[in-house]
Amino acid sequence: MSFAVTRITLTSPMALRLMPYLALLGGMVSLAVGTSFAKSLFPIVGAEGTSALRVGLSALVLVAVWRPWRFGLNQSDAGRVLLYGLVLGLMNLSFYMSLRTIPLGLAIAIEFSGPLVLALIHARRLIHFVWIAFAVAGLALLLPIWSGAHALDPVGVAFAAAAGLFWALYIVFGKRLSHMHAGQSVALGMSTAAVVILPFGVASAGAALLTPSVLIFGLCVALASSALPYSLEMIALRHIPKRTFGVLLSAEPAIGAIAGIVLLHERLSSLQWLAIGCIVVASVGAILTTGREAPDPSDAPVPTAN
Repeated sequence: MSFAVTRITLTSPMALRLMPYLALLGGMVSLAVGTSFAKSLFPIVGAEGTSALRVGLSALVLVAVWRPWRFGLNQSDAGRVLLYGLVLGLMNLSFYMSLRTIPLGLAIAIEFSGPLVLALIHARRLIHFVWIAFAVAGLALLLPIWSGAHALDPVGVAFAAAAGLFWALYIVFGKRLSHMHAGQSVALGMSTAAVVILPFGVASAGAALLTPSVLIFGLCVALASSALPYSLEMIALRHIPKRTFGVLLSAEPAIGAIAGIVLLHERLSSLQWLAIGCIVVASVGAILTTGREAPDPSDAPVPTAN
């Protein structure tokens, strides 16, 4: 009887409507948790080594799943894949480098400035400048000009800002691959990113990257921060309008901040929470009021950017 009730409940219209949104939420939580666990590898292999493990092992998983060699690849597409993979690798490396010295939620918030600027680059309406003001205010509150215990490290802020720039380029180059099979473009792009990052990881960590315990933990991080979020977001994208998807995705900085508090015992000041709130409001507002002609962060191929 209980099985029948559960089955009816899970297949009810309400459950079917909620499932894509729960999948998206699960993907964002998985990403935040996976990234939080990744920081525990920093003392062993450094940020560079952790980034190399995450991207390299993710690439192996994606190649095994999608088998990109089954699809044709002409010379023009190969060049586009190289650019896409290059910025994907630099984005991941910059983001992990920022996590050495600044909290997870704040790093994500600063990184969000990249796609946000891209979405508003053709701003024409007055309301667009309201969102720009929110974004500028949020980022200003996070700049390393404030004194006290909660002042942010300038180098960490710079790396997070660089990750935001590479995220914007990732969207631009990713859109040029929209005619390709999604699995092929992501698998080849992640493989290229792994080639970009591996030299940094090897130089930083050396043979420690091949330690069995590190490899196992790195695989868990790769699955939690890449494979699982990618799969869940693909489910969500099929059933959630892209604009709604982008609005919901704007909650990532807040989710990252909560994960940092729970798993990493990171503490944010009220000023920093206000900054995150400003950036989330700017992102949501930009997506809701920007026309189809402007780039949308949710239009980029998934995996999740960081």
